[in-house]
Amino acid sequence: MALEDYRDDCTDCSRCSYCKWIPFDHIKSARFARACPSIEYCSFQAYSLGGRLSIGLSLLEGRIGYNDELKDIVWKCQMGGACDVSDKICRYNIRGLEVMREMRFKLVEDGQTLPRHKPYIDNLHKEENMMMEPRVNRGKWANGLDVKNLAKDKVAVVFHAGCRYSYDEGLQEIARTAVMMLRDAGVDIGIMGENESCCGGRAYQWGYRKELNGFSRKNAQAWADAGVKTVVTPCAECYYTFKRLYPEIGFTFEVIHVVEYINRLIKEGKIKLTRNVPLTVTYHDPCHLGRLGEPYVPWQGSRQKIYGQIPVWKPSKPRYSGAWGIYDAPRNVLNSIPGLELVEMERIREYAWCCGAGGGVLEAYPDFAAWTAAERLAEAKATGAEAIVSACPWCERNFADTVKTQGEKIEVYDIINLVQMAL
Repeated sequence: MALEDYRDDCTDCSRCSYCKWIPFDHIKSARFARACPSIEYCSFQAYSLGGRLSIGLSLLEGRIGYNDELKDIVWKCQMGGACDVSDKICRYNIRGLEVMREMRFKLVEDGQTLPRHKPYIDNLHKEENMMMEPRVNRGKWANGLDVKNLAKDKVAVVFHAGCRYSYDEGLQEIARTAVMMLRDAGVDIGIMGENESCCGGRAYQWGYRKELNGFSRKNAQAWADAGVKTVVTPCAECYYTFKRLYPEIGFTFEVIHVVEYINRLIKEGKIKLTRNVPLTVTYHDPCHLGRLGEPYVPWQGSRQKIYGQIPVWKPSKPRYSGAWGIYDAPRNVLNSIPGLELVEMERIREYAWCCGAGGGVLEAYPDFAAWTAAERLAEAKATGAEAIVSACPWCERNFADTVKTQGEKIEVYDIINLVQMAL
């Protein structure tokens, strides 16, 4: 599709500002009532979803041109989708997140890119990862693991570590532990090792859609050749890419986040948690596992107006409201750990505040990414929790770095860390 296909979405917005807040009936305090980090950080209407819809319409009608201010507005957003959820609860099923994505596609295709993103995209083309690292080191995270490699073995389940876990030495042990847990529970699992490629989803968020097409074909072919039926990943962004984006362009494999798989194995009695973990924690819902983690629903139809005014979709169009993301599995796992107490933040599930690392913000606007993380850490500390727990390496890295640089007094864990403590 193209930006022109979303003209009605741009004009349907009434600029009510509902996109700036979590739904009003879920607000518990004024301190943690906002949904959109971008408008909160920048304090200017153009940085809200409503403002960006106005800009999209202005671009379509030729009323504005390209400049640095426009590019700042388009890319200073984590693309976490909280505004989109509030928008769909408000009215009309406006496709706000898709409009913002199409604006990025248009700017990239017109050569209006962010210079700070260029080194990462160049490295993606050359080394097939978003971490500015050489491809030859991709599989080193798994050195010494007794696990099948798809280069020579056929397996039913592939473990896709993702770029962050593959190269971030501070997080690699989480991926290693997850693989060993699944293997020890009897799962016929294997890895791609140094042959694993980027999912393409992070570049897609930045506005580089061709990269997604290329990596989706490459990954799907490699999995098919190895007899893979199920793709398991510990990365929320990879999960979203495989679950939501790959089916849109014609590829279908069963996709499971590793926390879902562990939840299943606990229920089946194949993973037994027996050790006491005396810790009070709060869980952070990653955007791409939560509200953006809903499965893709195929649809064909058209947009019509009743009496020339009220827009409807015939047949009814899927409404991605965020409600069917992965929320229960991580909480089930945490509640299965003896001695551990889970306390909730005010903004949870589809209304969760973003960690700050997505959409190219971490790479282009690190101060904004850190500010967003600090806001979430403040909300976590307000619960009285000793630690914030998540299921995404990008969230965990941004939280951990912010804790370190700002001297926050809270621990950061992946759910895998806590499960390991309880074994």
